[in-house]
Amino acid sequence: MHGNAVPDSYVYVTEEGVTRHYADGSVEALAWEDVVEVRVGGHVPADGDVFIVLLDGEGEGCVVPRSATDASFLARLRYLPDFDLDRLSTAVESAHDGYVVVWRSPEPPAPLPDLEYD
Repeated sequence: MHGNAVPDSYVYVTEEGVTRHYADGSVEALAWEDVVEVRVGGHVPADGDVFIVLLDGEGEGCVVPRSATDASFLARLRYLPDFDLDRLSTAVESAHDGYVVVWRSPEPPAPLPDLEYD
C-alpha cells in the first residue's frame, strides 16, 4: 500500500509566532514580538525552494521554506514595522546561496531591567 510521503517539516503561523516541526521531532519557534531580522536565501537546494529566516536578538530563529509560506504568514510579516513585501518578493525571486537581509527592526529590543531581590 502506498501512502503519502511524510513531509520533512510542518510550519504553523499564529498571532503569537511561527513554529516549524521537523520530521526528526526537533522544533524551531519564534514569537513575533522577538523578531528583529528577516533574511532570505541560505543554501538554495536543487528543488528551487528558498528559505525565509526569522531571527531574534540572540541570533536564534525559525527557518521557513518558501513553499511553506501562505497568506497568513505574509500578512503577519506586514505587521513588522516598515516591512516591505515587495523587497521580500524580489529577494525570494533572486535568491542564491548566502543570505540577504530584507528587514531589521528599527529599534533594538530593550534590555531587561536589572532586578534586585531582597
